[in-house]
Amino acid sequence: MSAKKSAEQSPEAIARSNRQRLAAEEGARAMADAEKQSVDVRKNMARLRELRQAKEAADATLEASLPGPAPTKRKKKLPQ
Repeated sequence: MSAKKSAEQSPEAIARSNRQRLAAEEGARAMADAEKQSVDVRKNMARLRELRQAKEAADATLEASLPGPAPTKRKKKLPQ
């Protein structure tokens, strides 16, 4: 059972090596795509947060400048 390794690889070994190389390249591309997508999502979230905060500030300013509801007069209870 002691087989000597030949200097040349078998066709199966070459094919396996190619599959592993292709899988590693594809994995690296997938990781880069996922990272780019997560960066894009974070940028969009920051943009939307800024818009929301600006709208809330504008609404607060508008609400503060509007006069409050007029006080209502209380009716006196009539003695019965």
